[in-house]
Amino acid sequence: MSFKKWRQFLAEGSGRGTGAGIERSLSRLLDTGPQKEGSPYENERTHFGKKKRKDISAPPGAPGGGSIGHAASLEEEVEEETFEMQAELQPEIWYGDKLWPEVRERLLEIVHDFIDGLEVDIFVEDIKLTGSLANYNWSKYSDADLHIVVDFSKIDEDTQLVKSFFDAARARWNDLHAINVYGFEVEIYIENLGDVHYSSGMYSVENDKWIIHPKTQDVNIDFATARKKSDDIETRVNLIDYMISAGKLSASLKSIEKVKEKIRKMRHAGLSSPQREFSAENIAFKILRRNNILAKLSQMKRNAYDRHMTLAEAKKNEISRNQ
Repeated sequence: MSFKKWRQFLAEGSGRGTGAGIERSLSRLLDTGPQKEGSPYENERTHFGKKKRKDISAPPGAPGGGSIGHAASLEEEVEEETFEMQAELQPEIWYGDKLWPEVRERLLEIVHDFIDGLEVDIFVEDIKLTGSLANYNWSKYSDADLHIVVDFSKIDEDTQLVKSFFDAARARWNDLHAINVYGFEVEIYIENLGDVHYSSGMYSVENDKWIIHPKTQDVNIDFATARKKSDDIETRVNLIDYMISAGKLSASLKSIEKVKEKIRKMRHAGLSSPQREFSAENIAFKILRRNNILAKLSQMKRNAYDRHMTLAEAKKNEISRNQ
């Protein structure tokens, strides 16, 4: 899809600047148009060193994402030992201090396929693997967090508009695909050049070298505080679910935004602290993610917004009576 079309879609009418409106707009653009016919960059210079292989990483429309439902108890879902440091980097991903060549090749291919569908003339500054899989605190729950670094200002002077474009595009990609590298799900992120990213392990997949080399260390994680924080958020999410069921949609949407902002601030505070990835705030965030609370919150927002904006016969009659 083109960035020009994206701008036009957002300007066409009310509601499109919302999260739900953006997702619907992006869905329409991705499901139609010339992007289905292949990449517009076949003869362009890329950072990948070779042409795209004919076999793609995953077919469009592949299932993605986990089911959203009632989260299991923390005791069942979250084992404390899965947050602790390992003696070595994940051996199926790393060969000594380097990515296994087939892993690096596949990650680059995934990025290439993602960019193929954008129809935006972008130059990739770097492709980074970060998170626990680029560190010693990996576990069976780890994702391959793949960050594509792009200079937003080279696309449009309105960098917030560019960010919304990329956020929606990568969210849809992650929803449509369930790509795993040796059991670890690949998650794509688009990062603006110069953004501060808090991580004690960061690897340039493009240049095949460490940006920040992780270190083994003894860590003391405050699991009691982490569980308390995650339980508080989970309780608030469940209360909002009841509000939606009761038809209090406008109030529910406001509460959802407050909770999402609280989660953002909580994680930022944790990653900015001396404990960083091992802070109680970041562990609480991971507990929420593992228990599907974050996915549930996003789904609740979509459902509440759609119900709130739907003009059903009963609502129309109520409006008529009040006029």
